[in-house]
Amino acid sequence: MQIAFAQNGAVNNANLYLKSGTLDKAKTEIDKAVVHEKTANSAKAWFTKGEVYSALVNSPLPAYKSLANNALEESIAAYDKAIALDNGGDFAKQAQEKKKALSEVIYVSAINEGVKLYNDKDLDGALQQLEKAHQANPTDTLALQNLALIAEQAEKYDVAKTNYNRLLAINYTKPNIYKRLYFINKDIDKNNAEALKVLEAGLKANPNDKDLMLEELNTYISSGRGTEAISKLENAIKVDPNNANLYNVLGEVYNQSKKTDLAEQNFKKAIAIDPNDYNANYNLGVIHFNRGAELSKKYNNMDAASQRKAAATTEPQIKKHFNTALPYFETALKANPKDTGTMDTLAKVYLALGRTKDAEAMNKKSDAARQ
Repeated sequence: MQIAFAQNGAVNNANLYLKSGTLDKAKTEIDKAVVHEKTANSAKAWFTKGEVYSALVNSPLPAYKSLANNALEESIAAYDKAIALDNGGDFAKQAQEKKKALSEVIYVSAINEGVKLYNDKDLDGALQQLEKAHQANPTDTLALQNLALIAEQAEKYDVAKTNYNRLLAINYTKPNIYKRLYFINKDIDKNNAEALKVLEAGLKANPNDKDLMLEELNTYISSGRGTEAISKLENAIKVDPNNANLYNVLGEVYNQSKKTDLAEQNFKKAIAIDPNDYNANYNLGVIHFNRGAELSKKYNNMDAASQRKAAATTEPQIKKHFNTALPYFETALKANPKDTGTMDTLAKVYLALGRTKDAEAMNKKSDAARQ
C-alpha cells in the first residue's frame, strides 16, 4: 500500500509541478508513474502525462521544449491510453477533447511541412509528413489526395493505391479517384481484370461519368467484346432515354470504330436533349471539320487541270462542311469558355472560311487563356 501510495504521490506531484510551471520536474515524476506496475494502468496517470507533454510542446522555453523529442506524439499517445483505460469516464472525456486539439496542431504542422518539402522536391519527406497529417486526422481528404498524387510522382504506385483506397473507404468516391486507380491497375500493374473491377465500382458510384463509361467500354472493345459494349450502352439508353451523356458515349465509341455516320447520329440525339452539351457540339464540329479538311486535302493534291474540273462541285462542299462545323464549335466554346483546344480549332475554321480577322482574334484569345 505504501508503494502504491508513493506512485500515486508521483502523479500528484507531477500535477503540482505542472501547475507551478516546473515542467522538468513534472516530466520526471510522471515518467516514473506511468511505468510503475502500480500506476501503469491508471487513467489519471496517463491523462497527466498527456497534460505534461502537451505543456512541453506549448512552452516558450527552449530548455523545456528540448526535454522530449516527440512531445506532441507522446502527448496524444498518453491521451489515447487514458481513453482506453477510463472507458467513458471523466478522464476519457477530457482526454478526447485534449487529443482533438493536439491532433489539429499536428495536422496543420504536418501539412505545412509536407508542402514545404514537396516544393523543395523532397518527395519522400513530403510523403512522411502527409502520412503524419493523415494519422492526426484520418477522415480528412486533403492529406490523402496529396499522398496519392505525390506517391504517383515518386513512382511509388503501391503507396498511391493504398491512399486512393483509403479515400474510397471514407466514402470519398469522386470519379478521379477511380480513374487514377484504373490507370495504375491497367498501365502499371498490367492487371486488366482488376482495372475492370475498379471501373465497375467507379460507375456504380458515378453512373453518369462519361470518362469512366468510355474507359469501361474501351476495355470491353480491346478485349474483343465490342458488341457487348455497344449492347450495354443501348440497354442503358432504353432505361434512361433522356440522358445526353449516354448518347455522347455511344457516339464516341462509334467514332473510335471509324463509324462516323453512326457517331454523328448519336451526337445529334445528345444535342436534341441538351442543345448546349459541350461534348456533343464539339464532336459534331470535329466530324464536319474533318470532312471538310479531307476534301480540301484531296483537292489540293490534284493537278491544275483536275482542280479546274472539280472546283465547281468540290469547293462548295468544302465550304459547306466548314460552315456546318462552325456553329457547333461556337456553341461548344460557350459551354466551356476557357477551353483553349476549342479556341484553336475555331481559329482554323475561321481561317478556312476566309474570316482572317476572326481567326486572329480567336488566336489572341487562346494565347491569353494560356497565360
